[in-house]
Amino acid sequence: MSSTTPRSVVVATVIGNFTEWFDFAVYGAVAITLGRVFFPSVDPTASLLASLGVFGVAFVFRPLGGAVLGSIGDRFGRRVALSAAVLGISGATTLIALLPSYAAIGIAAPVLLILLRCVQGISAGGEWTSASAFLVEYAPAGRRGARASLVSASGGLAIVVGTVTVLALEALLEPAQMQAWGWRLPFLLAAPLGLVGLYLRLRLDETPVYQELRRNDDVPARPLREALRTGRRTMWIAFACASITGVGFYYLATYFANAMSVGGSRTTALWVASVALLVYVVLCPLAGRLSDRIGRRPVYIGGALGHAVLAVPVLYLVGSGSPTLALLGMCLFAVPQAGLNVMSSIVLVELFPARTRSSGAALAYSLGVGPIAGTAPLVAAALAAGTGSTVAPALYLAGIALVVGLVLVKVLPETAHRALSDARPDVRATA
Repeated sequence: MSSTTPRSVVVATVIGNFTEWFDFAVYGAVAITLGRVFFPSVDPTASLLASLGVFGVAFVFRPLGGAVLGSIGDRFGRRVALSAAVLGISGATTLIALLPSYAAIGIAAPVLLILLRCVQGISAGGEWTSASAFLVEYAPAGRRGARASLVSASGGLAIVVGTVTVLALEALLEPAQMQAWGWRLPFLLAAPLGLVGLYLRLRLDETPVYQELRRNDDVPARPLREALRTGRRTMWIAFACASITGVGFYYLATYFANAMSVGGSRTTALWVASVALLVYVVLCPLAGRLSDRIGRRPVYIGGALGHAVLAVPVLYLVGSGSPTLALLGMCLFAVPQAGLNVMSSIVLVELFPARTRSSGAALAYSLGVGPIAGTAPLVAAALAAGTGSTVAPALYLAGIALVVGLVLVKVLPETAHRALSDARPDVRATA
């Protein structure tokens, strides 16, 4: 039985996205503990690196998920893709909580962990863009940016909730208890979140745009092949958009706290980063509404160039040793980042024609935020360690932001007033 209202569309859509980023935050926060549980070694650094390596596996598999779930969204419906994504993410996360340790089953434990991270990566590869497409295709024409901003805001909020959950457990439990069973508790929360999300998503009707495709018998048999054949330029634009969005977001969500932890308190760094992310969450709806008023181009290009300008001073503030100055730097960074994230949620939907929207957007986005942006914190940490300076990782970010910003000035079209049912939108840049 269908139960499609504006509120049910929003709740059903963002709950899967929340689950994905909650898992992202929890895994990162308990990476040291997972290293001891699944990769025991006399060298704790080796255990941590192995754990973080498994964390990165999901990013490698995101493009595959984008191709598979994106094609499902265009071929069988956005709702089907959304339901498959939330089932995969929540199911794999729950199973991670139930995995026996290396001490219990030996090498099978890390192997199973890797396999489950692959499932998470495949599922996440189609979640963000499928959620964005579903929300946007249901949204009123003049409020698409505001509606899409909820996807970005829910991701930031999920990271805060995941981080605070782990910090609370670490405060309540002894280290031995945390390693024995405490780390499993936050992962178990994925089960009820996933079940509620799946139930709500299955009760929704397909979007009006997809229903029109069905009525007109205009559903492609091979949407990804069609997107690659007819929309290469669009996919390159979307890839560029996703790359700078992802690099900036992973700096805000992970690298800044790691940089602040060097020579300081990890707990303090995570709390500061969480407060900055809450500021980001508040800014996301404002960025969406702004783009509904002035267009997507100025917000997206302004966000990219904002990072190019702010990267060096922000990294100086984050590495200053003062929590107050670090918070100031992260909050400054959150302003352009909110614009970038919200624009990625809406522009990638508006760029592609209805026939290939899900597959084209999902693959381009996953390639940008997976192998490219997903490695950004690691590259930044390596640059900082190799040079002993905060300038190197700042210049890395600023360089990417400047190049992408200038590219978008030339090629990014204004998409705010496009009809989402258009067959093949023109991707030529407009002022």
